[in-house]
Amino acid sequence: MTHRTTGLVAAAGAALLGCAPLAFAQVGDSGIKPAPAFSAAELVAPPTDGWLTNGGNIYNQRYTPIAQIDRSNVANLKGVWRTHLNGSGLDPKYSGEATPIVHDGVIYVSTGADDVFALSVETGEILWAYEAKIPDEVDTVCCGWTNRGVALGAGKVYIGQLDGKLVALDQRTGEPAWVTQAERWQDGFTITSAPVYFDGMVITGFAGADRGTRGRVKAYDADDGSLIWTFYTIPGPGEFGHDTWPADSDVWQYGGASVWQTPAIDPELGLVYFSTANPGPDYNGAMRPGDNLFSVSMVAVDARTGEYRWHFQQVRHDIWDYDASNPVLLFDAEYDGEMRKGIVEVGKTGFAYFLDRETGEPLIGMEDRPVPQEPRQATAATQPYPIGEPVVPQSVEIPPIGFELVNQGRIFTPFYGPEPVIARPSIWGGASWPPNSYDPERELLYVCASDFPGTFSGGHYELDTPIHSESWTGGNFGMPPVPRLGQFVAMDVKTNTAAWRVQWPDQCYSGSVATGGGLVFTGRNDGRIIALDSDTGMLLWEFQTGAGMNLPPSVFEHDGEQYVVTLSAGNALIGSPRGDSVWLFSLNGTLGEAQSGDTPLLPQLSMATAAEPLAQADLEHGAELYRQTCLPCHGDDGRGGHGGGSPLDTLDAIDTVRAIVGNGLNDMPPFGAALTPQQILDVSAWVMEEFSAAQ
Repeated sequence: MTHRTTGLVAAAGAALLGCAPLAFAQVGDSGIKPAPAFSAAELVAPPTDGWLTNGGNIYNQRYTPIAQIDRSNVANLKGVWRTHLNGSGLDPKYSGEATPIVHDGVIYVSTGADDVFALSVETGEILWAYEAKIPDEVDTVCCGWTNRGVALGAGKVYIGQLDGKLVALDQRTGEPAWVTQAERWQDGFTITSAPVYFDGMVITGFAGADRGTRGRVKAYDADDGSLIWTFYTIPGPGEFGHDTWPADSDVWQYGGASVWQTPAIDPELGLVYFSTANPGPDYNGAMRPGDNLFSVSMVAVDARTGEYRWHFQQVRHDIWDYDASNPVLLFDAEYDGEMRKGIVEVGKTGFAYFLDRETGEPLIGMEDRPVPQEPRQATAATQPYPIGEPVVPQSVEIPPIGFELVNQGRIFTPFYGPEPVIARPSIWGGASWPPNSYDPERELLYVCASDFPGTFSGGHYELDTPIHSESWTGGNFGMPPVPRLGQFVAMDVKTNTAAWRVQWPDQCYSGSVATGGGLVFTGRNDGRIIALDSDTGMLLWEFQTGAGMNLPPSVFEHDGEQYVVTLSAGNALIGSPRGDSVWLFSLNGTLGEAQSGDTPLLPQLSMATAAEPLAQADLEHGAELYRQTCLPCHGDDGRGGHGGGSPLDTLDAIDTVRAIVGNGLNDMPPFGAALTPQQILDVSAWVMEEFSAAQ
């Protein structure tokens, strides 16, 4: 095998510098062998010579038993090749969160632009590329333009897109085999999660809980894209759970409960499992009194029909945006001398919820505890507390400067009105979307968690029927002036207690994969991929990839050699460095580390062009830039979005705004390398016009 940076880097670099870009098409004869219609046994087995599903197997365990790379030699791991993906997903609005799929010597990976690439394991050559061409006018994306991966089966590669389409690509060529408009983005729906292939079906969830949608999961025929079944995560009239929504209102039609992640499947039980997002509107509970099923719940449905089987609600009548966005994970373990079929999901609450996946009943125990009340928000009287210990702290010991603590900032502290109230965890969690991994030999669950409080306000004003192009939240989330820390935690699945934990100086936002070599691979925001000791959490290896490592890698064997493959692309919501690289690592690799942020994001300007005076600010263009780049953190109203950006109504001068946009400030990353001076002027002028109290 050739150990090198692929020659496509030069071509991609030329494209970034303003030359003609590479066509998104098949490169010669791909020689790709189509995948079969995988059997249930193949999809359940821990991966070895490939990585067939987003979660490694349809249990979502992200574990491989292969052990050629282990604790004794992982320090020798180096790059085999690095391939740039033609500049796909480099704009500021994009995030790279896709786990690579691997089959028969070919890697399949998607970017935040919903583009899909097939690469040779042997050389890193791009065998084919599919360009999604998502329209810029798509304005219903919640938290940055992203895609978390593809599915594979029956000779096709399947991707859900931000424009609401589910697309099947011919595995040999990348050409669309079929396309179905699964939902319309104009109605508030997008697809960010990887679908899953099972038994001739392609199953996917839909995002949109913050846009006034009714959540759903759908199964499609893998052959032609025809719809097989739909399960609505908000029950309609006459359905079980509908009575947990107000009878005198149609708010249930906009009740949220999106499915952000790839479902897990137990073929023996014939069940599909997933967890759901917050009810809508996020921070206004007064409009929706009741428990609001099946929001913030773990749900099981029949794999062939989509019929309801059981649920467990983690947060009743959620007003904190504590959605269950982390993928559910299936495992088998012994409890009280009996082997049990388990399922676990770690919520933004910071709790790990261990249940029997046959019944939905707790495996370890659950206490119903009274919580503080705010009648104006119709808060639930009690909340479920799992027996064991939380993954992260759930109270605030010392008030941040300028804030008064209510209820010691504990989890489930209610709020009402425009004044922010501190509670811990924040809407980042606990665990957000980055997937956990599970080592069945050690019976440890590895969790990448955020560890800091947030502020919550809202509930004090009535909302109109949602306009899907605008957030429908009924309040705001913010960030107090405290460090945004992370924890990487190994949880014992028998006791729901931590076997070990490691504190990070920044937010943990990457997910992980565990191996039989006693290793856990995960990523860091600054671009490092790292390996930890499975038993202790000690750092054993790190490697700078050049862009934020905000996704789990994949691990597999090919021709007797073990490899680690990962996308290195950065993240809009977390503000990590951007890139467009796929890296392959092995013990026989020779490539050294990259420099953080080494991928050019803009065409180089000539000195003459750079010296030209700027045109008058284009406010319409500035509004579009704000929607695509700034809204996820700062929100529709400039008072804070999902990323916890600072309020913008205190800005008093356009030169100040331009400096902050270009150079960054506090937790906000610099955009000077991603936006032109004219773009910075346009968006800064629009922010001043729209939000500044000085205007």
